Amino acid sequence: MAESSASPDRVFTAALVVIGDEILSGRTHDKNIAQVAGWLGIQAIRLAEVRVVPDSTPAIVEAVNTLRARNDYLFTTGGIGPTHDDITVDAVAEALGVAVIVHPEARRLLEGYYETRGGLNEARLRMARVPEGAELIPNRFTGAPGIRIANVFLMAGVPQITSGMLDALSGTLEGGAPMLSETVGCWVQESEVAVLLADTEKAHAGTQIGSYPFWREGRAGANFVIRSTDAETLAACARALVAALEALDRPAVMGGI
Repeated sequence: MAESSASPDRVFTAALVVIGDEILSGRTHDKNIAQVAGWLGIQAIRLAEVRVVPDSTPAIVEAVNTLRARNDYLFTTGGIGPTHDDITVDAVAEALGVAVIVHPEARRLLEGYYETRGGLNEARLRMARVPEGAELIPNRFTGAPGIRIANVFLMAGVPQITSGMLDALSGTLEGGAPMLSETVGCWVQESEVAVLLADTEKAHAGTQIGSYPFWREGRAGANFVIRSTDAETLAACARALVAALEALDRPAVMGGI
């Protein structure tokens, strides 16, 4: 895989498909969205959208083909294990129009890992299956690799294993301008300053202001997160927001409350 390079004039985006009936049923609480989003941010890639789908081939195929087409990268988590309901490899192969093969290097890795753990049986061999033409993503925990094909990255559902796979990919993907942020906190109901926020954002092209209300110490407050790829634009917007809040006799707290 090629080394990453910076493209400061271009925004790179990624999507994530979280796969598993157990997620949709509530039996398992997903932890991968946050860690994938955080990792992508470090790579200067923005997580643009997330979709959770069941263990259903048509659902996975539709999600993969839709999201890979409108983003630079697509990540999936879940469904690459040894059991019959681990169908992600087959579904992604169908989406891409390629066959499923046993990757020789993946087989070698699994044979080594299971040499002292009962050997490589038919179920374990399923974890060496990949869409034809795929590369492997190292997995330092269990030997069963992740998979990369085109702009699609298939990763484990177990958060610790996913984390290791992300580490292995660090620095290998091309990213764009990193998103910078500044937080301004204020003891105010967001409904009181909704127009102020919209006007401030509009006056500073290239910024986005998100409002995150809370209830604390018996009163309402909100943290306003300003985002921009340009440091000077970000700083100017933050100054303007602080001044506007203080003009309403609502002292601002830089860094948030």
